Amino acid sequence: MTMPTTLADWLTYLESLHPKTIALGLERVAQVKQRLNLQPAFPVIIVGGTNGKGSVCAMLESILHAAGYRVGCYTSPHLLDYNERVRVSKHQANDAELCAAFKQIEKVRGDIPLTYFEFGTLAAMQMFMQQKVDVAILEVGLGGRLDAVNVFDADCAVVTSIDIDHVDYLGDTREKIAFEKAGIFRAGKVAVFGDPDVPLAIRSEAERIGAELWCIGTEFGFTSHQGQWDFRGKKASRSGLPFPALRGAYQLNNASAVLAALDVLKGKMPVSMEAVRRGLVEVALTARFQTVPGKPALILDVAHNPHAAHSLANNLAALPPCPKTYAVCAMLKDKDMAGVVAALKSQVDVWLVAGIDVPRGASAEELGQVLANAQAGEILRFPTVTEALHHAYNQAGENDRIAAFGSFYTVAEVMRARGLRSA
Repeated sequence: MTMPTTLADWLTYLESLHPKTIALGLERVAQVKQRLNLQPAFPVIIVGGTNGKGSVCAMLESILHAAGYRVGCYTSPHLLDYNERVRVSKHQANDAELCAAFKQIEKVRGDIPLTYFEFGTLAAMQMFMQQKVDVAILEVGLGGRLDAVNVFDADCAVVTSIDIDHVDYLGDTREKIAFEKAGIFRAGKVAVFGDPDVPLAIRSEAERIGAELWCIGTEFGFTSHQGQWDFRGKKASRSGLPFPALRGAYQLNNASAVLAALDVLKGKMPVSMEAVRRGLVEVALTARFQTVPGKPALILDVAHNPHAAHSLANNLAALPPCPKTYAVCAMLKDKDMAGVVAALKSQVDVWLVAGIDVPRGASAEELGQVLANAQAGEILRFPTVTEALHHAYNQAGENDRIAAFGSFYTVAEVMRARGLRSA
């Protein structure tokens, strides 16, 4: 075959390669990794968890960058452009770099089918090695044990939180999900756990393989006071820290896990207090309780499961009161729609629900029915997120607010409609 030449053509090709979007298992990706000889000599931090992965990756990247290191960061999914997934020194990969990496993988893969995510994961590591990064941060796509990033060995593994999500792939209990997330732990290495409620499977897996487990509240933790916070870790303490620029009380859990991970690597990669402070203040992450200035205010949040929806509800409740909150919401039908609605209904006055035009997308009717069952108040239905958003802007007064959430697809469509760029 002739190889694709543009990034758009490559991405279309990658989507067609494997019959399934998600096919968990490491055998195929490990074979191609071996053919490419992807053996990174630099430290690798792998970040998993139900919620908070993106925030932890962004803070790690921001602090290590402020400390002068050349940082490779691989995250998913993207909001607007695929290039967002791969960054070196805080710069998104350009089309030519991604195409070159895809080409190298295509040359060696032979007849081994790779999913879109597996292809992308190998391409990211290929680029990080070519561009001689000092450290790579890899975000787990789904689960951990069988996720493509787990084909690489973490010098430090971070699991941010455990809650119920992706039950079709990971199981329907917190313990089953914890077992999958713990798959990124490695023998003789530290695993950082950032959720105060520690599942048994996290402890037993760490013990079984011989990983050293650091849990928030025991091996490390934080105290917050009057606009600052203090971190205490196993190896060091840092006090008088600024709150992270990412909003929400739970971000101190995430920031503590970040500082614990940096403690793990401090022998190889020391980080000064100044770099920690700068990194926390300068961190940016699109659509994690992000307020877009204007009247009415627009809040973007990719919350798509009950755990994240509770955090969003708490953040909305902490804002100054406003006359009305309009929710522009669209979700995937394999998510716990009822759980998300239950978490947020006390914070929303008017629901504007829409369909998402992807195979897993719930229709406005399906989501509207969930809201009606929950007696969630006024519900308006729209074919698309853009139409729901336009209606919200037409109806809302300048002191009202509009919150857009439910899926990465929802937020991406709102961003496009408003002409916004990702961070």
